[in-house]
Amino acid sequence: MLVRWVLVAALAAFLGAVVWAVARFGLEAADQTASVVGGSAALLSLPISLYALRASGGAEAGSSAGSAPTAREWVSAAAVSASLRPPVPTARVRGRDSELALLNHLVRRGGGMAVVCGAGGLGKTTLAAEAARQAQQARRVVFWVRWQDDPSRLAEDLTRIAQDLGLAEERLEAARRGQAVLVDVVWEHLAAVSGWVVVVDNVDTPARVGPGREAVASYRGWLRPDGAGLLIVTSRDTSVGTWGRRAQLVHLEPLEETTAAAVLTDAAPSAGSEAEARALAVRLGGLPLALEAAGRFLATPTSRYRSFAAYREALDREFGDLLGAEHPQAADPEIARSVVRHTWDLSLTQLHTDGYTLARPLLHLLALLEAAPVPRSLITPALLADATGQDVTATALDAALAGLHQYALLGAPRTTADAPAGDGAAVSVGQVVLHPLVREVMALTPTGTDPAPWYTALDAHLTQAVNDTVHAGRAGWPTARLLTPHLPALLNRTTDHTFTSAHNTLNALADALHEAGAFTEEHLLHQHILDIGVRRLGPNYPDTLTSRHNLATALRGLGRYQEAADLHRQTLTDSERILGPHHPDTLTSRNNLATALNDLGQHQEAAELHRQTLTDREHTLGPQHPDTLTSRNNLATALNDLGQHQKAANLHQRTLTDREHTLGPHHPDTLASRNNLAAVSTNLGRHQEAIDLHRRTLTDRERILGPHHPDTLTSRNNLARAEAAMAQAGSGWWSRLRRRGRP
Repeated sequence: MLVRWVLVAALAAFLGAVVWAVARFGLEAADQTASVVGGSAALLSLPISLYALRASGGAEAGSSAGSAPTAREWVSAAAVSASLRPPVPTARVRGRDSELALLNHLVRRGGGMAVVCGAGGLGKTTLAAEAARQAQQARRVVFWVRWQDDPSRLAEDLTRIAQDLGLAEERLEAARRGQAVLVDVVWEHLAAVSGWVVVVDNVDTPARVGPGREAVASYRGWLRPDGAGLLIVTSRDTSVGTWGRRAQLVHLEPLEETTAAAVLTDAAPSAGSEAEARALAVRLGGLPLALEAAGRFLATPTSRYRSFAAYREALDREFGDLLGAEHPQAADPEIARSVVRHTWDLSLTQLHTDGYTLARPLLHLLALLEAAPVPRSLITPALLADATGQDVTATALDAALAGLHQYALLGAPRTTADAPAGDGAAVSVGQVVLHPLVREVMALTPTGTDPAPWYTALDAHLTQAVNDTVHAGRAGWPTARLLTPHLPALLNRTTDHTFTSAHNTLNALADALHEAGAFTEEHLLHQHILDIGVRRLGPNYPDTLTSRHNLATALRGLGRYQEAADLHRQTLTDSERILGPHHPDTLTSRNNLATALNDLGQHQEAAELHRQTLTDREHTLGPQHPDTLTSRNNLATALNDLGQHQKAANLHQRTLTDREHTLGPHHPDTLASRNNLAAVSTNLGRHQEAIDLHRRTLTDRERILGPHHPDTLTSRNNLARAEAAMAQAGSGWWSRLRRRGRP
């Protein structure tokens, strides 16, 4: 600044001297005087100019050696072109605190690229807009670019941003003359200026970003992590392979229940209670786009439903009208993104364009199943080929699944082989899952062909999957659990000709679930089998009685002993009337009623029924029949509960010996007998014998049933109790001995 004032003063002195010379000596003499003065001024200005150049160079060196120039030195937030300003959030952003904290951290740190990614409808643009607002509050200059599937438009927008941030015209001219590459010129400048944030929204076709065929992950194109400010990209593409290892991926998921309910109450505060809002939020799967649509609908005074409860109930009847309605301008991608019915179709269209031609029919097929995880083993090339009539290879199917997962249209939950899953076996099987609203929207969209072959193929492959699972034994238990929710619909679709086969399929799967200790899933199947059986066969048909008996057994497994006892008593009464008192099914009903009564503490009545059943089974089936051995085991258990421990021990020992001989030493029933003998041994004070039996049983159950099976957990608990009983007995013996030794 000082140099500038010195130069101005010198120029003023020169002009003043010229004017004075003209007035005093005339024009010719003045010209000579001007030459002398001008030369003198030039000599004087030379060192001043050299100093100015040195000062300028020193400032540039200091800038490069220290922090980069900031964006606010070139442009203020208010001066950003209107077309490049970020949208202003219209509502509070909920449930994204951790994601916003990460983006704010990246803004403060400066540099890099963050990709906010997830399926359509999760609120990626909303999150980016809120991050932009917070960045502006932190005095960053923010630019917003809407990707319009046009690489040249993106190049133009980013070049304008670089110019706003001080990119020299000479550098642009060099690029125009071919002396430099424009994309490099732009990013070299963005790397030299800090304090900015650029958002590129809705980059759902990253392969087209360019320039040319440059992949984004190469970081040679228009999207790079190389700037001194932060680049934020939003996209449906969730693949690390697309964005590269240097990009920070910010994955979005549906909102959890409480947060989703808050979104609804923000939009429609008078529509009902918090509990009703949570119920609707769960029904909408926590999808922000659906929550916002429902909130707007409920907040509109003229809407036909004005409460959370009424809207939730109406969804089951009118989903196609409420959330699944088509929009007349859905051809416009910007409109399609904002409509639940159309938002995912954009991703499917892009997948088809990218060569994943099986993605759409595969998603249609998965939508025909229930809103529950689907075992990966069910999704085979043969299934899709039978449904669609197309040639399907394993490679093409794998690619379609990968594409749907990449665009977050289906999830693949991570499983751990050793982690327990509910009642029994660990879930260690591949699976895929659709968001419930994706499933419902796909179900509304016609497949373009008759759906009957799709269901026929699905039922045939479900049946085969059950057969394979049952034959796999313990290895098939995780798959059995996943198949369970999809089987009731198979029975619903049967004709009179196919009912028996489907009925047997569900019973076979329920038996496998019982062996796995998966009583919740077993109960689901048996309840459905009974309901359908009553409608199709009548309440007194033998198969219906069997179904009622099976349901009661599942209730006992769930610990619902009174319900089990009531149902067993009803079944026993009907079986005695319809089948006779000595029919094997009648004896089974009596045995199971007695077991349920014993669970309820009614040990005397249970023992009497077990004794009667044992006598009848010995007479009808023989003393070594497995059912007879079951009755003897159950009678011994009831006697033990009555305090008749020695009688119980004798019966359990006899039953164990016969089961080892008849069923083998490692059959689950044999292990149950050994466990029961160990329990009665503890009651008899034979603690070491009990511990040895429990330890052996635990080892066998861990190996045969798995470490998390309910029977294995029972053995582990029983062993601990036996060891505690032995320790307590030893302590009591020592105390008595010390008392006897006192004078």
